[in-house]
Amino acid sequence: QVQLVEFGGGLVQAGGSLRLSCAASGDIFRVNDMGWYRQAPGTQRELVAIINRNGGTKYSDSVKGRFTISRDNAMNSVYLQMNSLKPEDTAVYHCYGYLLTDWRQDGRDYWGQGTRVTVSS
Repeated sequence: QVQLVEFGGGLVQAGGSLRLSCAASGDIFRVNDMGWYRQAPGTQRELVAIINRNGGTKYSDSVKGRFTISRDNAMNSVYLQMNSLKPEDTAVYHCYGYLLTDWRQDGRDYWGQGTRVTVSS
């Protein structure tokens, strides 16, 4: 069984920083893309940033220049450094991973339970 567990959410003032971490564990053959999505109350889940195994990244326009995604392939982990936080960044942040549990089979999406980030003005 595969689990993605996030760490690092909390309450911060506008302009502050937070670092989110996520580790995948369980019966894992390989982790391909990893990333972060977020969902604010009353809205749909949206992409924040995603990173492939080679370090290629993609960011939503709303976080470019403020957030940095990174990963550690050996640890099956992904990180999100969030700087210059704004009240509109308030949301539950979910870790995402496309994982293969067996080299003979296709992978699938996995999600963490989420960690809450609240940015006060």
